[in-house]
Amino acid sequence: MGMDYYNILKVNRNATLEDLKKSYRRLARTWHPDKNPTGGAEAEAKFKQLTEAYEALSDPEKRAIYDQYGEEGLKGMPPPGSQSRTSTAAGPSGPSNFRYNPSDADEFFSDFKASNKHYSFSRDRTGFQPRTHWTSARNSRKETSSGPQKESGASTSQLEKPMPVEKTLLCTLEELYNGTKRRMKITRNVAKPDGKIEVETEVLAVDVLPGWKKGTKITFHDKGDKLHGQLPQDLTFVLDVKPHDVYILEGNNLLVKQVIPLVDALAGTAINLKTLDGRDLPVRVEEVVRPGFEVVLENEGWPIRKEPGKKGNLVIKFEVIFPTRLTSSQRTAIRRIMGG
Repeated sequence: MGMDYYNILKVNRNATLEDLKKSYRRLARTWHPDKNPTGGAEAEAKFKQLTEAYEALSDPEKRAIYDQYGEEGLKGMPPPGSQSRTSTAAGPSGPSNFRYNPSDADEFFSDFKASNKHYSFSRDRTGFQPRTHWTSARNSRKETSSGPQKESGASTSQLEKPMPVEKTLLCTLEELYNGTKRRMKITRNVAKPDGKIEVETEVLAVDVLPGWKKGTKITFHDKGDKLHGQLPQDLTFVLDVKPHDVYILEGNNLLVKQVIPLVDALAGTAINLKTLDGRDLPVRVEEVVRPGFEVVLENEGWPIRKEPGKKGNLVIKFEVIFPTRLTSSQRTAIRRIMGG
């Protein structure tokens, strides 16, 4: 039986191209020979299998053939138990006139990194070297293990990436709703060639996009401290939000607490809300407002980042204020009106 490419990449058979990329990137961190120097032949074999599986499944034509005929059909081999190991006729034994020869794993991975920059390994604590260094790095390990080693400065691949420094970026609810641009002055420690530490300042332009929420992180690579013996530190702004006088954000819904007197709860009322984008939003209530009564306005809530043009709901929760005392005439009038 041929290799199960889906199982190798730890994805299901309905996986999208994005799912395949993410899984390939994650598993390559574990099995790439430069990231797993002690793994030896096992790591190299695993990495080759990962690359072969991703190369096949990320190509629609190869994937269609693999899904129908398996690895044997993809590589032009009849399945186990067939009469001929060289048959190429279309049918149960596989597609005709098609041969899949997996690429060199290192070359393919180098192309993958170049064409998928947002899948860069630079966020790892140690980044991968360019392919031109992979072979020399492995050969160097073999050569120095059999002879005396010379002390030298640490290469970039041997330096550790420190944890990002995090700074809070406090925004109003209006700024997160509509989006905003902020200019943030930052400082960092920089080691100079003579060993002295100097403090540098820089102003960063931070774009806060509409619909971002508290806890969203905005990372500026290599904008933190730059010290000897480690890679430059990343700087991350973490969004926080100031309390709002009217609105509370809950999921993708905006909540409003509206207090009304008993007479409005019984006779109806009209309220006017100022939305977070500055609009006047009149709301007419003609029903009798009972305990727990809510008015839900669709698509007047929080912008949904993954669905442009769509918003959550605006939920108005009413609280009724009862009078603390009534005169005799008021009591009589109420009984007459209410039929009591």
